[in-house]
Amino acid sequence: MNTRKMIFMTMFVAIAVAGSAFVSFPAGIARAYPIQHTVNVIVAIVMGPGAAVVVAFMTGLVRILTGTGSLLAFPGGMIGAFLAGVLYRRFKKNWSTGIGEVIGTGLIAPLFAVPYAKILMGTTVTALFFLPPFLVSTVSGTIIGLLLAPRLLKLKIFRDLQ
Repeated sequence: MNTRKMIFMTMFVAIAVAGSAFVSFPAGIARAYPIQHTVNVIVAIVMGPGAAVVVAFMTGLVRILTGTGSLLAFPGGMIGAFLAGVLYRRFKKNWSTGIGEVIGTGLIAPLFAVPYAKILMGTTVTALFFLPPFLVSTVSGTIIGLLLAPRLLKLKIFRDLQ
């Protein structure tokens, strides 16, 4: 991996971490942090699924270490980022990235969150407990990402990363 890509990945981690501190809203029993999903969509389009998963993992790790996130940041962010990147790579359409992010984070991640939360957090809840906040967060962030991505890709620096 080249230094330029690593710098951009680090920049996106910083944007997601800082964005989570400033942009959130109540979503049922949890809070929605849409900037993580915005970053997932943009990185999946610009750099692919591997980079998107690494950025989502590092964002979750930094947020947990700084006390601004929960352990649910891992399955929520990484599954959506991976699926978004894979679907973009397959179809080369921004909308496919959005579908991947929403399905991955909004529908698949809650299923992974149940045993994950039970083992690591000691909670006993069902997937329906996680579904609404995950969906609200990912849909709002995905919309923002899909609005920003075409504008960012007009910049030469982002086109060169693709």
